[in-house]
Order: sequence, then structure tokens, then C-alpha cells
Amino acid sequence: MVLVYEARESTRDVDAIVLAPREVGTVRELAQVVADERGWPDDWLNDGAKGFLIGLSAGPIVFSAPGIEVRSPATAQLLAMKLSAWRDDVDIADARRLLQEMLREMSGSSDEVWQAVEPYLVPGNELKAQYAFADLWETLYGDD
Repeated sequence: MVLVYEARESTRDVDAIVLAPREVGTVRELAQVVADERGWPDDWLNDGAKGFLIGLSAGPIVFSAPGIEVRSPATAQLLAMKLSAWRDDVDIADARRLLQEMLREMSGSSDEVWQAVEPYLVPGNELKAQYAFADLWETLYGDD
């Protein structure tokens, strides 16, 4: 949200899903080296977002260097994750920003936007996300 959408100036941590190398321990060791070098908290690299992730979407490349490529999920997938989490004002503000971005990308009705988001919902979170989406849409755009 910070890098791709400039939703706020900073973040407490970086949410990440590590696809390769398969040895997550290696990534954690490297993240610890970065934390030590920069004086960051040990938990700056957070893999907790995987609980809200189903499938993988090819969003924009955020960073690329030899041996690493960092991508953001597609906007619809990020919105699905934020709607499923819906924990605090940060999630709500992020979801608002993502919904506005989706409407710039596709300029659709609430049903069309929901259809783009729905495939990315983790089973069991659909109803919570649907209520969050309806509330967000109504707040921003009124009834559809």
C-alpha cells in the first residue's frame, strides 16, 4: 500500500509471501540480517498476510534485482485481502483507496467490481468481505 498506492508515508512492517527459495528459513535469516543492519524490529518482514491469500495474481513489479523480484498483488486481490481482514481504520482506509483504484481501472458497477474481487476471497471469509464491501461502497458511492 505504501510503495504501489502511496496510501500513507510509512508502514510498521512489510507483508510478504515468499515463493522462492522454498527454504523460508533462509529468507528469515536474510531478513534478520537486514533488521540488524538497519536497526529495524525483528518482525519487520511479516508473512501473516498468507492467511488472506488465495491464488496468486500478477500485479506490478515493485522491486527487481539479480535473484529477486518483488510484486504487489493485483488491485482486486489486495482489495479482497483488505475486505477479508477488515480489522481497523488502516484496513478500511486501504480498502477505500483500492476500491477507488479499481474504479479507475475498470469503471464498473458495484456488482462488476465485486465479481472481480470475489475469486480472491479465502473460503470462510466471503460473508465478512461482502458486508465490508457493501458498507464501503455505500459510504463512497451511495446505493448502486
